[in-house]
Amino acid sequence: MSDNVMDQIVSLCKRRGIIFQNSEIYGGQNGFWDYGPLGTELKRNVRNAWYHDMVASHDELTVLEGTPKAFSMVGIETALIMHPRVWKCSGHFDLFNDMRVDCRECRARYRADHLRIKVARSDDGTPLAAWGFMPGSDEFDWSGAGDKKLAKSVRERCEGEISVDAAPMTLANYTASLQPSEDSGEIAEHLIPRCPNSSCRGPLTEPREFNLMFKTIVGALGTEDDAAFLRPETAQGMFVNFKNVVDSSRVKVPFGIAQVGKSFRNEITPRNFTFRSREFEQMEMEFFCHPGESQQWYTYWRDRRFAWYKNLGISDSKLILRDHTQEELAHYSIGTADVEYAFPFLAEGEYGELEGIAHRGDFDLRSHMEGKLVADANGCLVVEQDEHGQPKYRGSGKDLSYFDDQTRERFIPHVIEPAAGADRATLAFICEAYTEDEQPDEHGKMQKRVLMKLDPRLAPIKVAVLPLIKKEGMPETAQAIYRDFKAAGINAVYDQQAAIGRRYRRQDEIGTPFCMTIDGETATDGCVTVRDRDSLKQDRIPIKGLVGWVQERLK
Repeated sequence: MSDNVMDQIVSLCKRRGIIFQNSEIYGGQNGFWDYGPLGTELKRNVRNAWYHDMVASHDELTVLEGTPKAFSMVGIETALIMHPRVWKCSGHFDLFNDMRVDCRECRARYRADHLRIKVARSDDGTPLAAWGFMPGSDEFDWSGAGDKKLAKSVRERCEGEISVDAAPMTLANYTASLQPSEDSGEIAEHLIPRCPNSSCRGPLTEPREFNLMFKTIVGALGTEDDAAFLRPETAQGMFVNFKNVVDSSRVKVPFGIAQVGKSFRNEITPRNFTFRSREFEQMEMEFFCHPGESQQWYTYWRDRRFAWYKNLGISDSKLILRDHTQEELAHYSIGTADVEYAFPFLAEGEYGELEGIAHRGDFDLRSHMEGKLVADANGCLVVEQDEHGQPKYRGSGKDLSYFDDQTRERFIPHVIEPAAGADRATLAFICEAYTEDEQPDEHGKMQKRVLMKLDPRLAPIKVAVLPLIKKEGMPETAQAIYRDFKAAGINAVYDQQAAIGRRYRRQDEIGTPFCMTIDGETATDGCVTVRDRDSLKQDRIPIKGLVGWVQERLK
C-alpha cells in the first residue's frame, strides 16, 4: 500500500465522485465539503444503517443485566435554528469556546490545544526564544533551519548549553514560562512565541477565547435582539421536545429519541479532510431512563455502539473504546466513553473520535426547567446566579419531570447520549475499505488494483450488470436483469463500455460487491457469472434467483 494513504484516499474520492471540495471552482471554502453521486449514496447508507439499528429494527424487548426490559425508540426532526435561550440555558452561549492563537504576520489561525510551545533556555534557565509547533509536524530548529534572524538572536544571547522544554499552548504557558519583564510586564520581542509556519515565523498572539457558534439574524429588522444561532448540535432539539414526545407518542420511560441532521461549528482550524468541518451531520440519540437504572443503561449503550462499527467492517485493530479520565469529564457528566478510530492521517498509536457515549444525568432537562446549571464548590449542580443574585439565564419554567403511572413516582429522567458523526463515520468506513493489491489483467500481467472493501450494506452500488459484448442478445438480457434489481430497490448500474477487465476495475474502485456478467452461455443455461469483489471468486447463478441471492447478502 502507498506510504501516503490519505492522499490516495482523497484523490480517489475526487476522481470517483465521492467527496468534492465545496465551491471548488472559486478556490474552495475551508471546512465545507460536498458529496458527489457515489458519496451521497454511501453517506445515506451509513445514516440508514444507524437509523435502522437505533429505531427502525427496534423490537422493544431488550435484556438489561438478565432482566427483560422493554423500551421504545422514536425519531424526530428539529429545526436548525432554535430560540436563543436554549443555548444560554444549555451553556453553549458562555462555554462553547475554543482558545485560538493568531499569527500577526501571515494571519494564520490555530487552535491553541492543537499547538505546543517550546522555549529555548540557557544553562541558567534564562529564556532565549520561543516558538509554536504542531505535534507530529516538522519542528522549528532554533539553530538556523527556520528564522535566521531569530536563530542569530538566540546564539547571541547564549553563553552555555541550551535546553529546550515543551508544554501545551495555554495562556499560562504563553506568559509565565517566558518571564515577562518585572518593570513593564511585557514579553521581550525575541521571546514572543513564533508561528509554526516555517515560511513565516511571525509572532503569535496570546491564546484567547473564540465562540464556535454561527451567529445569524432572524427577521427583517436585523437588530441585536433578532440574533440567533445555527445549532452546534442536534441534542437540544430532543431535550426541549421531551414533553411533547411523551404526551403525543404515549412512550414510557425508558425510551429514546433519535435524530439525524446538520450541525454547525465555526471551527478555528478545520482539517484532515472531512474529519473536522464547519458544517457536518450528526446521528444522535437521547435515551431517557430512571436515575436508579441509568448506570446499567450507560454500559448497555456504550457496548452496543462500539459493536455497531465492528459489525459494519471496522477492524478490531483500528478501533478502541476509551473512557474519559476524571479531568476530561464535563461538570455534568457522570461518565463518558469515546469510540475512536486509527485514521491514516494520525500518527502511529493515535486515534480520532467517531462517537461519544455520555451519561449526562438530569443536567439537560433540569437546565431547561430551571436555568443554566453550574457546579458549586461541592460539585453539585446549581442554577448560576448573576451579580444581583438572580438566575443568570432563566429556564422555560415548564415541568419536564416524568410521572410513572405504575409506580406512582415522579422524577427527572437521566439521559444517556450516544452522539455519532455521520461524516466521520463515513470517512472511517472509506479509510478502512481502501485497499491496494496486485492482480493479473486480461493479458496475465500483474497490475496494481485499488478496491474499496465496503460492507455490502454500505456500498453505494450493490450490483454492476455487465454484458460481455454488445451483441448476440446480451445487452437486452442484461438490461432486463438491471431493471429487476431497480424494481426491487437494489441500487445497480448497467455498464457495457470498455473491456470486461477494465469494467471490473472500475467497480472494484467504488466498492461494488457483485459484478454480474451476461456471456455467451447465458442464453443456453439461464445463468450469469457473478464475480465477488474481494475474493475474485466467480459463480454461475440462475437469473431467476439473482435478486433474492443479492437480497440475502445485504441483510
